[in-house]
Amino acid sequence: MNPSNKRNVTLIIIVAALGYFVDIYDLILFSVVRIKSLQDLGVPDADMLSVGATIINSQMFGMLLGGILWGILGDKKGRLSVLFGSIIVYSLANIANGFVSSVTAYTIIRFIAGVGLAGELGAGITLVTESMGKENRGYGTMIVAGVGLFGAVAAALIGGHYTWQTSYFIGGGMGLLLLFLRVGLVESGLFKEVKETTIQRGNMWMLFNNAGRFKKYLCCILIGLPLWFVVGVLITFSPEFGKALNATGILNAGKGSCTVTSVLP
Repeated sequence: MNPSNKRNVTLIIIVAALGYFVDIYDLILFSVVRIKSLQDLGVPDADMLSVGATIINSQMFGMLLGGILWGILGDKKGRLSVLFGSIIVYSLANIANGFVSSVTAYTIIRFIAGVGLAGELGAGITLVTESMGKENRGYGTMIVAGVGLFGAVAAALIGGHYTWQTSYFIGGGMGLLLLFLRVGLVESGLFKEVKETTIQRGNMWMLFNNAGRFKKYLCCILIGLPLWFVVGVLITFSPEFGKALNATGILNAGKGSCTVTSVLP
C-alpha cells in the first residue's frame, strides 16, 4: 500500500471510529436521561415505564426503517453519501431533542434520530472493509467497534453531570463536528469498480429471493438481539426492575451501560 492510500485508510478508520462513538452515545443517551427528561415533561411516575417504552420503540422503529433506507442509498449513491446524510439527520434530531416540550414531540424526534443512527455503523464499517485488504480489515473493524463502545461511557458520564437538554446538545454538536473530518474522505475503490458494472445494487428484495442469503440476514439480526435486550430493556428500565425486585437502592441506567461496556470483549 502506497503512503497516500495508507493515509486515506487511516483517516477512514479514525472517522468511522469517532462516528460510531457518537452513534452509540446518541443511541444510549435516551436510556440514561429517560427519567430526568420525562419528569421535566410532566410525565407521572405511574406512566414512566409505558411512555419510556413508547419512545424507545419509536427510536428502534426508526432504526429499522433507516437501516433499509441507508442500505439502499449506500449501494446506489455510495458510502460517503450515507455517512454525510445519516450524521446530519441524527445530529440535528438530537439538537432538536433538547428543545422538546411534549412527549409527542419527543417521540417523533427520537424516531427521526433513529432513522439517522441506523446509517452510521453500516456505512462506516462497509467503507473500512472495502478500503482495506482482507488480511487487515478485521483490525480496522475492531478499532471502530472498540472506540464506539466508549460512546456509552460518555453518554453515562455526560448524562449524569449535565441536564438532559445539554446532553442532547453535546451529542448533536459532536456529530456536526464530525462532518468537517469527513470532508477529506474518499469513496471506497471497490464501490467505484462495482458502480461501473451492470451488477444490481440497492435492491432490497435480494434479501428475500435467496434462501441462503435470507438465512444469513436473520442470523445477523439474532446475533445482536441479546445485547440489545440487555441494553435496551434491562438497563433502560433498570429503575423499574429494581423497584419490582425490592432492590435496596435506585438502579441507574447510566452506570449499567458503563458496566456492560466494560465486560464486552
